Amino acid sequence: MLNENIKTIRKSKGLSQQELAVQLNVVRQTISKWEQGLSVPDSEMLISISKVLEVPVSTLLGETVVEAKADDLKIISEKLEIINLQLAQKKILRQKIIQGTLIALCFIIIATLWIFIELNSPYLNWDYNDPETAVFGVGFHILEWLFIRLAPVIFIGAIIGIVFIRKRV
Repeated sequence: MLNENIKTIRKSKGLSQQELAVQLNVVRQTISKWEQGLSVPDSEMLISISKVLEVPVSTLLGETVVEAKADDLKIISEKLEIINLQLAQKKILRQKIIQGTLIALCFIIIATLWIFIELNSPYLNWDYNDPETAVFGVGFHILEWLFIRLAPVIFIGAIIGIVFIRKRV
């Protein structure tokens, strides 16, 4: 069991017997004897082996470690590929949603501007002696004033966002 575990873990780490021997300050034949079951490392050496192979001593002494098969790795890599494709599709969908929202925002700004131009600020001709009319008139004036100041900045930002997203997609 110990001999098989040392061999399996060494191979899974991509180490040759010689490389493991160098890291443990022993000769290659010692590693070969351990892996063939002809000899057993002492307790201090077991600790050193566990450090080099980055596994607990209990793993070395425990049940037989099963080496990952090529088929298992292939299945895992296929699943990872599917996950990556799904994440890429979600990213593209998110970018399209953002782009659509920015385009809709541009149309809303243009439509609102057109409405303001067509209405030609009718609240300016209202009779402001009535308090309710005065409140509505001031509200409309503030809305129009804010829109005229902010809409160009938002519109330009939306256009820039559309261009950058289009380059990414």
